Amino acid sequence: MSTAPANPSVDQTTMARLEEQINWYDAKSSHCQRNYKRIKLIEIIAAALIPFVAALQVSDSDSRARLPIGVLTAGLGVLITILEGVLQLYQYQQIWIAYRATAEALSHEKFIYLAKGGPYATSTDPHALLAERIEALGSQENSKWASLVQQEQKANSETS
Repeated sequence: MSTAPANPSVDQTTMARLEEQINWYDAKSSHCQRNYKRIKLIEIIAAALIPFVAALQVSDSDSRARLPIGVLTAGLGVLITILEGVLQLYQYQQIWIAYRATAEALSHEKFIYLAKGGPYATSTDPHALLAERIEALGSQENSKWASLVQQEQKANSETS
């Protein structure tokens, strides 16, 4: 029983696709993580500024300054609401975690395949098994995404 692929170029093509998928999920995960953390940091700063700015308004005896300070306080509250809405709309945290999990699962498959371990050790065609398993991981990710979109649409229709 030979574990070498019948056609080395097919194996190279599959490994190139696997690397491409790992890199794609890794890049998208990093992008979503950065966006999520940036938005959350701005929210935290805005929330921390509200009591400070409100205290300025109370302590300021000049009535001309009260309006701009009040507008700033309200603006910070509006900013927090908008940012939280953006997080809910784009689901950066959920996508970041899902894409990271998929990238890690694909890397795991790659290393098991290269080590000829796990299910690849006993497979009559480890290359075909690798192709099936990496496509299954991609399919699972697509299913999770579709489910997330459906849940979001359902939640939006219930609030409308």
